[in-house]
Amino acid sequence: MSPSAVRAADEIPLPPPSPRHTYLECDLDMDAILARITIDPAVCHGKPCVRGLRYPVETLLELLSSGMTHDEILSDYQDLERDDLLAVLAYAAQLARTRRVQPVGQ
Repeated sequence: MSPSAVRAADEIPLPPPSPRHTYLECDLDMDAILARITIDPAVCHGKPCVRGLRYPVETLLELLSSGMTHDEILSDYQDLERDDLLAVLAYAAQLARTRRVQPVGQ
């Protein structure tokens, strides 16, 4: 055991650190993050965008998948925030969730 895991040789080991967030906190955080994705028929033909700006989710996903880092994207698009990029990824993850995949033609 490492020295930081035990207070003294004759004492009980320290408990493990508590988790950073509870599941409820993560759900609340996720709701706040996903609220950054908006769909408005008057903006980008109703495609999902970031905060009503003309940055479609699909465009930002393409930038991320091409290998651009968050910092590179944020420096190129000054009105975006780091949480906007997290919202794009969370939105894509939510869309990718499926309960059942059925092969086409069967």
